[in-house]
Formats: sequence, C-alpha cells, structure tokens
Amino acid sequence: MFDTYASYIFSLFAVIIVIFQFALALGVPWGEMAMGGKYPGKFPPRMRIAALVQIVILVFFATIVLTRSGLILENYYNFSELAIWFVVAFSTLGAIMNTITPSKKERMLWAPVAIVMFLCVTYVALN
Repeated sequence: MFDTYASYIFSLFAVIIVIFQFALALGVPWGEMAMGGKYPGKFPPRMRIAALVQIVILVFFATIVLTRSGLILENYYNFSELAIWFVVAFSTLGAIMNTITPSKKERMLWAPVAIVMFLCVTYVALN
C-alpha cells in the first residue's frame, strides 16, 4: 500500500517540476533556480528546448513509477521492473546535483524535492 503512496508522491512532484520546466520553456525568468543558476532570468533558446526534453523524460519516469506500482499500464509491468532502476539512478543523480548546486535558490527549492523523489522511487523499486 505504501508503494502506491510513494508513486503518487513521486508523480505529484514530477508534475510540479513539469510545470516549472514548461514555465522556463515559455520564458518565465526563473533561470537562477535551474541548471545551477547558470542562466539567470530567461533561459536562452537552446535551454528552453532542454526544458521541454526534461518534461518528456519526467513524464516517462512518472509513467514507469506508476506502472511499477501496478497503478497503470499493466501490460508494461515487466518492462517497469528493469526501467525503474534507471529512474532510481537518475533520481540519485538528481538528488546529488540539487544538493551541491552553486545556486542557493535551486538548492533550497529543489534539493528537498529531489531527495523525496529519490526516496519514493527507491521504495517503489524495492517493493
């Protein structure tokens, strides 16, 4: 049962990040809270495209987590048993990078989110 909650929490945070990335792609000046704060203000065009790519990846990851918990796409459960470990690896990297980023705003905002997502996906993967 807790893996269901963990999947929902992971997915909720993924949706929040998708909204944030979409805002960056549209030109909202939140660049100091992403990518180590390297692009304060509005993202340049290539970084806006990168934000869109991150959206696709996050949606895919949330789909894998929800599938692994048995909540959606039952026919892809076997695929999710292996794919979940890629999400765990990515979440591990995300938690580390958001914890050590030079951008204080990014660290304060996204490190806790990344750590919770890492804990949730790891729990789902192990159960």
